[in-house]
Amino acid sequence: MRKILFFLLSSVMLGQIRPVPSSDGGANLPAQKIGANDLIAVSVYDSPEFTRTVRVSAEGDIRLPILKRRIKAAGLLPNELEVAIAEALKAEEILVDPYVTVTVAEDHSRPINVVGAVKAPVTFEAIGTVTLVEAIARAGGLALDAGPEILVSRTQPGADGTPISLTQRVSVKALIGNADPQANLKLVGGEEIRVPEAGKVFVIGNVKKPGAFIVQDNTETSVLRMLAMSEGLMPYAAKQAFIVRQDDRSGKKNEIPIELAKIMQRKAPDVPLLANDILYVPDRSGRRATMQTLEKIAAFGAGAGTALIYAGVR
Repeated sequence: MRKILFFLLSSVMLGQIRPVPSSDGGANLPAQKIGANDLIAVSVYDSPEFTRTVRVSAEGDIRLPILKRRIKAAGLLPNELEVAIAEALKAEEILVDPYVTVTVAEDHSRPINVVGAVKAPVTFEAIGTVTLVEAIARAGGLALDAGPEILVSRTQPGADGTPISLTQRVSVKALIGNADPQANLKLVGGEEIRVPEAGKVFVIGNVKKPGAFIVQDNTETSVLRMLAMSEGLMPYAAKQAFIVRQDDRSGKKNEIPIELAKIMQRKAPDVPLLANDILYVPDRSGRRATMQTLEKIAAFGAGAGTALIYAGVR
């Protein structure tokens, strides 16, 4: 009889013993703060009515059954939210000594967007700390027509608490060419990475290889350099060419005549070209394309293929 009573008492006592919580954090690693729209798993020992997955609202809080008030979750680490839930259950006298476990099931509050002149624009969630190089690699790397700078925009609270957007410019040469660790920014989520296209000069008309030629450093190039990139003039090219250039202030397109033959003979100075200029070389018949036709030809040349002009950027 004593043995039977001993086993019964032992069974009751063992049933009341709680498991010791793990100290390694489990699924909470890497530890990072919970954000709006995250999906979290809440487990309350011996209380299945509270054990469930909950989506954090856009305002940053969660609601559990029976509890009258919402619990603020955004900005807390999982173990901090465990304490907040336990205190709420005790404060409303629902449970005496609750043991709560919180893990992040889905992370949706730290998106990083990579857009622009990359091979595969992408949006992904930052798990832990992500570097700028890793983000560019996620997008398949820089495209052929990527410009000399990468723009990293992020939002942070201002002096009065109002969120402000800050944009940081990162040199491609420093990041990729020189592997400068200071250029490899640390990203925590919420950033937008934009890679603008490099400026182009369009060469059309009586040249051997018309096309859109990339100016990697967005600075000046020249007529002779563009003619070299387009492999020279055709036999019936006119002596006079034209540069079509848009005025940034008025938006009006201006046509600038140049003495091509004299430049080729070194009797006139080379003429500088700017990004987005169109260099048009008509034939000797004197017939010239209209402005609208030039724009269509230039657009076709940009879509058909581009050539690179390396200017010491990469």
